[in-house]
Amino acid sequence: MRSTFITLFFTICLTPLFAQNNASKITGNLMSNGNFFITDEKIGATGTPQYDYQKFGAESWLNLNYSNWGFDMGVRFDLFNNSNLLNPTGSFSDQGIGRWFIHKKVNKFDISGGYLYDQIGSGMIFRAYEERSLMIDNALYGVKVGYEINDNWRVRAFTGKQKQQFGTYEPVLRGAAVEGFIQFDTTSTFTMAPGAGVVARTWGNDAVGRIVSEIATYQPVDSTGAQYNTYTATVYNTLSYGNFTWYIEGAYKSKDVLNNEFLTQATGLKGKLVNTTGYNLYSSVSWAKGKFGGTLEAKRTKDFRFRADPFLIGVQGQINYLTPMARQNTYRLTARFSPNTQELGEQAVQLDLKYALKKNITLGLNFSDIQNLDGRELYREIAPEVLYKYKRKWQALVGLQILKYDIFTYQGKGDYVNAITPYTEVLYKFTPKRSLRVEASYLATEEEFGSWAFALAEVGLAPHWLFYVSDMYKVKHQNASSLPQEKVKFDGLHYPSVGVVYSYKSNRVSLAYVKQVEGINCAGGICRYEPTFHGVRMQVNSSF
Repeated sequence: MRSTFITLFFTICLTPLFAQNNASKITGNLMSNGNFFITDEKIGATGTPQYDYQKFGAESWLNLNYSNWGFDMGVRFDLFNNSNLLNPTGSFSDQGIGRWFIHKKVNKFDISGGYLYDQIGSGMIFRAYEERSLMIDNALYGVKVGYEINDNWRVRAFTGKQKQQFGTYEPVLRGAAVEGFIQFDTTSTFTMAPGAGVVARTWGNDAVGRIVSEIATYQPVDSTGAQYNTYTATVYNTLSYGNFTWYIEGAYKSKDVLNNEFLTQATGLKGKLVNTTGYNLYSSVSWAKGKFGGTLEAKRTKDFRFRADPFLIGVQGQINYLTPMARQNTYRLTARFSPNTQELGEQAVQLDLKYALKKNITLGLNFSDIQNLDGRELYREIAPEVLYKYKRKWQALVGLQILKYDIFTYQGKGDYVNAITPYTEVLYKFTPKRSLRVEASYLATEEEFGSWAFALAEVGLAPHWLFYVSDMYKVKHQNASSLPQEKVKFDGLHYPSVGVVYSYKSNRVSLAYVKQVEGINCAGGICRYEPTFHGVRMQVNSSF
């Protein structure tokens, strides 16, 4: 099937290249990562197949897109050699067609088939997307048909299965959504963009069999039960008026079998299946005028885990996406303790404010507070910032992160981490093509491994070269002799990195020596654990 499609795809692509009046367009891109693993027992860079004997791992994605005669189509080749993206402590090797699709608009109809990316609303009940750094590719392998009712209203429906590496998960998905745009007066700034959607999932016999077998082991006998079908529905709207924007969405899920990792079975094993309904509510309000801008968000989630496999908990097999309620930290130490969304239950608020004190001075404040449904504090972050610019020559940012982090809930160890992290970033431009960026931060805490210091210097020689060097240092405990070895094992260790990046037009190549401590890596609000890394990394990105 795949070989037949590839032959057809290239036949269609190449034939018009030799024809006159050809209106075809071919685009593509390549992304490739290569990792050379160097064992270092002092920092824990050992004990995985890559460190023990493979020594090298790689991932590559090659896209080719073609459009002509009103058709859009594409194919992507994926390659994984000794990769630890799927399992941070394991090794995954495979290759093949990771995606293909065909799209055509016929009058008011919009038709797509293959591996499709889409979402309903903010993604509460359905989001098919890709995040390569976390090994997420939740494409829907199926068909989608849309219809344009008029200039302001559209409806679409889809069905298929969710992608799982080079195969699919067993459950069948189907869904539909209707979205519109309302403007009461052409001279008014008051508008609304309402929408609604439904998604259903049907377990296969294999999944139901595994659920029933698992429940049968519970003592006393559990009456959890299982059903083949689960239904979700969502309603959402964006209201805009002048400088004011308000988004609100609410979703409900019928009974679904969930794996609750926080429950304990009578046998002492952690994790237990439950069969329950769920809901998710989210709203954000934004306002900006003159020197001031702000966004306030709120969310409440209860039992809204929606998976393609009932036994999956991590980033794999997610059918939906729940909006994260903490800012996306970009600095090395402020991002060390990042919260992943608690699908089984959380209530949260986030406030982000910006104020231009002067033309060259901007004040910022971000506040996040996340609790479970019983009121236990899971995450609290207060982060004030000041950004100062001097002409076009240089700019400096100074900030402070005050953090409380429930490391037991998020990482399954310890209790709370209370940390204070001052940080700064200075960018100085010697000339329009010569620049120096310096970053420094200090994470002060007595929890987990203790305090850290980080510094980075980056030299930019536009338009082609960028050089950088950094070091993350584990500050020694003053009372190390009285503490457990697990807590002080990294004391006094340096984690240096040095790298070079070369860019030419739409091509980018980077090479770096990296020593990195274990921790949580987040992208778009989705987080996963990354083990310690020591070695050499090479990355290639090219578009054509």
